[in-house]
Amino acid sequence: MDIDPQNVIRAPKVLLHDHLDGGVRPQTIVDLAREGGYDGLPTTNAEELRQVISRGANRNDLVLYLETFAHTVAVMQTREALERVAVECAEDLVADGVVYAEIRFAPELHIEKGLSLDEVVEAVLAGFARGTEGTGLTVRVLCSAMRQQASSLEIAELALRHRDHGVCGFDIAGPEAGHPPSRHLDAFSRVMRDDFHITIHAGEAFGLPSIAEALHVCGAERLGHGVRIIDDIHPDGEGGFTMGRLASFVRDRRVPLELCPTSNVHVGAAPSIAEHPIGLLTRLRFRVTVNTDNRLMSDTSLSREFLQLAATFGWDLDDMRWATINAMKSAFLPFDERLHLINRVIKPGYSMLGADG
Repeated sequence: MDIDPQNVIRAPKVLLHDHLDGGVRPQTIVDLAREGGYDGLPTTNAEELRQVISRGANRNDLVLYLETFAHTVAVMQTREALERVAVECAEDLVADGVVYAEIRFAPELHIEKGLSLDEVVEAVLAGFARGTEGTGLTVRVLCSAMRQQASSLEIAELALRHRDHGVCGFDIAGPEAGHPPSRHLDAFSRVMRDDFHITIHAGEAFGLPSIAEALHVCGAERLGHGVRIIDDIHPDGEGGFTMGRLASFVRDRRVPLELCPTSNVHVGAAPSIAEHPIGLLTRLRFRVTVNTDNRLMSDTSLSREFLQLAATFGWDLDDMRWATINAMKSAFLPFDERLHLINRVIKPGYSMLGADG
C-alpha cells in the first residue's frame, strides 16, 4: 500500500525504546573525539563513519552488535559531550515528528573521566531540557544497568533519586545469554518497593525463559523487544495459531512489546523485515509498539521503521495511529499526561492526515 513519506514524518509518533549512545550524529562523534583526544575512530570522515558503524552493527549477533558502541561511549565522557548528544537527540526526534520519547542509557558507562553517576544523569537531563524547549516534544529518561555488571542496585537508586526531574524508570541492558534478569532481583525489588517503573531487555537474543523471568520474577511492565514471544505461538494446521500460556499471558495482560524491527534483524532476532514477527503479533492484537533501538547503528528513524512496515505489511496511517496510541498508553508518564497527549495531540494529528481511527 502506498503511503506518503511526508505524512509519515508529519504524523505524531511515540518512541519507547531508543538508546542515547546508539543515536549519536556521526559528525558529533568526530568532533567529540577530536576535542577529547580519542584516537580510536576507524575514520574521521562523518559519512564514512556512519557506514562503518552501520555495517559493523549488521552482523546478526547481539554481542557483535554491541561492540559498535565502543566509539560512541568513548566520546560521551564529559558533561559537555553528554549534554550536546542529548540536545541533538531531541532535535533529531523533533525533525522526525516524535511527540513523546523515552530515551535510555547506562550511566555507569560514562564515568571514565571522573564524572559521578549523578553528574552524568544531570548532564543528560539538562541536554533534553534544552533540546525540547519550545518544541512539541516531551522526553523522559530511562536509566539502564548493564546486566553483565554488578552495579544494578546502585543504578536503580540513581534512577530513584532523579525520578522527579525527568527519569521515568529503570532498565537492564546488555548481552542476554548467561545474564538472566533474576540476577538483579535486589535492584528490581528496590524499584518496585518505591512504586517506580521497570522495563527489561528480554526476548531479543534469548527466548521465552528471559521473558518469563522479566515478567514473573522481576516485575517488568514492558518487554524491551520481546520479539521471541513468537516462540510460544504455533500454526494450528488450519490457517490459525495456537498460543502457549506465556504468549496468552502477555497478550491477555496487554504487556507492551517494544519491538524494533530493523535492529531485531541486525542482531539476528528475526531473519528479515518480511519475516519479522510484528506482522503476526499485530494480527493477533498483541500490545505492539514500534521503535528504533539505535538510530545510528541501524541507520534508521521512527519514520523509516513505519515506512518499512508499510512497504512490507501494507501498514497505513490507521495502523500507525494504532501502534502510536499503544505506545502512549504504555508510556511511563502519569495517566493524565498520557491522556492529554492521546486526545489533544495524537488523535487530532492523525485525523488531520486523514486517518479514520
